[in-house]
Amino acid sequence: MKSINKDRIKELYADKRYQSLFDVGLFFVLIFSFHLLYNIWNYKLDYWPIKGTVDKLFAWASALLFDQSTWTLEHIFRMDFFTKDQTIAFMNNEGTYSMVTVAPECTSLKQWMHWLFLMLIFPGPWKHKAWYIPLGLVIVEFTNVVRIVGIALFLRPFPHDFALAHDGIFKVMFYVVIFLMWALWNDRFHHKKSIPRKSPSE
Repeated sequence: MKSINKDRIKELYADKRYQSLFDVGLFFVLIFSFHLLYNIWNYKLDYWPIKGTVDKLFAWASALLFDQSTWTLEHIFRMDFFTKDQTIAFMNNEGTYSMVTVAPECTSLKQWMHWLFLMLIFPGPWKHKAWYIPLGLVIVEFTNVVRIVGIALFLRPFPHDFALAHDGIFKVMFYVVIFLMWALWNDRFHHKKSIPRKSPSE
């Protein structure tokens, strides 16, 4: 019976009508599996047995994110602000100060590990994984800079909506970016779908 079930699954997966359904299902299984494993490692095991190393990585990554975000706010958006430790303070539209603190929990480390876990397990040619995985890590970091900068810009006109910006709009954006990078991988490298080209007469 088990052999029949496996054969049936392989048969369904070979059918292009069901490939996307299987692939998206595997994507969400891997994402939620990692989320569960990470929470156990974090909250139950306190990053055992490398807590010291993880703490240093979080401190380094948060300092990097803070520097990248403040540079972007200053040089790209010409925003007036001041900083103390790793907190960015700026005047909002109500004439009071809003603040965004770049804490260790704000770093991309969890999302980096999400991406690594997903891409190391998900099928596809390793010769392309060798460059696509590091590229994904860079894009995840860039996305996090967009997130911090976006929260700061959002709080200027909407100073009372921090939770909406932090827990809603920009946290969801993280996983949308990861999904889109995975979808591109799945289409162009896993299943090797080519982009259709128009003929010169079209």
